Amino acid sequence: MPRGRRALAALGLLVAVGARADLRLELLPDGLAPAQRQASQQLLDDVRQALPPLFVQALDRRVEVQWRDDLPGNGMGQALRPGAIALNRKYLAALADGSAASLKTGRSHGTLRRELQATVVHELTHLYDRGRLWLPAEARLIQRCTRQQGSIGRIGEGAECRGQANRRFTLSDDPRLLDLAGWPQLAGKRGQREHDNRFVLRSPDRYELSNPREFVAVNMEYFVLDPSYACRRPALYRYYAERFGERPQRQACEQSFAYLNAGRDFGRQPLGRLDPERVYEVDYLLAEANDQWMSRWGHAMLRLVVCAPGRPRGPDCRLDLDQHLVLSYRAFVGDLQLSSWDGLTGSYPSRLFVLPLSQVIEEYTKIELRSLASIPLKLNRQQIDELVERAMQVHWGYDGNYYFISNNCAVETLKLLRSGIPDPRLQDLDSITPNGVVQILENRGLADASVLDDSKRALRLGYRFDSFRDRYQAMFEVLRQRLDIPQSKVEDWLALPASERRAWFDKADLRASAAMLLLEQASLRRQLQLAQDELKRLYLGHRDDARADPKLVAAGKTLQQILDDSGFLSQPAELLDSGYGLPQPGESTRLEQQTLARQARLRQLSDNLDQEVRALLEPERREELQALEANLKQLGAHLRALHKAAGGFELP
Repeated sequence: MPRGRRALAALGLLVAVGARADLRLELLPDGLAPAQRQASQQLLDDVRQALPPLFVQALDRRVEVQWRDDLPGNGMGQALRPGAIALNRKYLAALADGSAASLKTGRSHGTLRRELQATVVHELTHLYDRGRLWLPAEARLIQRCTRQQGSIGRIGEGAECRGQANRRFTLSDDPRLLDLAGWPQLAGKRGQREHDNRFVLRSPDRYELSNPREFVAVNMEYFVLDPSYACRRPALYRYYAERFGERPQRQACEQSFAYLNAGRDFGRQPLGRLDPERVYEVDYLLAEANDQWMSRWGHAMLRLVVCAPGRPRGPDCRLDLDQHLVLSYRAFVGDLQLSSWDGLTGSYPSRLFVLPLSQVIEEYTKIELRSLASIPLKLNRQQIDELVERAMQVHWGYDGNYYFISNNCAVETLKLLRSGIPDPRLQDLDSITPNGVVQILENRGLADASVLDDSKRALRLGYRFDSFRDRYQAMFEVLRQRLDIPQSKVEDWLALPASERRAWFDKADLRASAAMLLLEQASLRRQLQLAQDELKRLYLGHRDDARADPKLVAAGKTLQQILDDSGFLSQPAELLDSGYGLPQPGESTRLEQQTLARQARLRQLSDNLDQEVRALLEPERREELQALEANLKQLGAHLRALHKAAGGFELP
């Protein structure tokens, strides 16, 4: 053959190969009537048209599609081999006569025809995932990490290699996908992943939780077919879009996210909206340890520095404390009892609470007498936006198991940071203690603890919130200077019966009386906490006792109802019975109605409990509370008298 002719033939072959270098869906017509063939071919053409072009180009093979009657009854399709897919023949008649287009299935995609389209997409995604169709940069990284692990082992692998060596699938064993999907790293296990996916709430299809391979396939269905996927699961949408391109039919998303504020003020509407654009910075919020079993390592949280409406993002937003929110993983204890054994075995649900900063400050500094340190994370604008977005996804979808040691607040917060911020410096960060996490974050340049170096400045700018224990001791020193009080520590003074402290009131001058008033208020908070613990103990001891005091049983039921009804504040997904992922505008009305109704019921239950519990306390506790209230009243009158005698202004 002449050289010119050979060149033309070679060029023609290249063109032919190039034309075939994409996905080809071929229907096997055996046993199909003309109407069935036509409807089946139209189904495949529609799927082929809907698939992203980059997916079609990457999966460059011929795939046979056939109808079979030997598939599982509840299965709509199945990948048979790398080049073949089967569809369940029992759905063929409805597809052929056109009724599948309107026949509701009760499944997530709506109509039968839509479910069949999703099935083809699902099974093709399995073929793509098994094909190891990595992008060139991915393939080079996997090869390098595999060689490195073979020579030095897993102990010496770098952060970017964690989870990359010996990968077998295109997507479903990608470390980034696993973080987003809900199979995070186990603490201290060098990259091993959790076995179960705990994003069980607001799922479009529980089948996605079976394993990462099914998760990838199910979510590809929604990426291809659901225009709202970008708004409901934005991080996963971006993951798919980075590989396959943006979807032309994606809908526009709202800029803010709905959330439930789990503050204890039952008089306020808990449904709020958070716009990431208003978040100036994110801090690692650390509560110091105390002697309680569940708190001996401290508590790790994230603080969102939210700017007041209308304020430009900047340092002044740190002064808008009433706007700041705290993201706190806590064990949701729905049975009044905090058992160390249950905490070790994971019997408590771990949920992401959204709380007002003011409540968190009061809980720790005034009641638990623990200081708080607020350490800024060094994040850029995109990282802040994506971390806030991920936190909202966790808030609505996650229901984990809380272990005081292996899956505690520090571990959960680290998992949130990893999934929200794709930073290699987080990948091999292993610690199970709040202090350990923050120290490593600082060492790796992800946190700035220098804001705590100047304690006065840290207090003034809200980087530190001191325990009130020091303030109480300072107030007590005022008493010791002015009165001959034998106690040396404020704890000893507060441990005295209220009636004994009252004997010193008349001897106190104006300043000492003011100090006494603050200390009596602290004592009242302490006694109320002890009373709460006492009620829990009484309730737990008598709730199943038929001979128990009927009043105690009634109060116990009210208390249990409050716990049951307040569960929605940590698990807001229970308010919605449709949709998946982040709630969309169409669900907002129902959310608002549900939260208002639940909050009104909680307010009524709380009022009822306030009326019932005082009479149910043990006599000693009840008398101490009454004595404290009398002390506060007497001190208030004494202060007013001293103020008037000193020539101070007297209010009418």
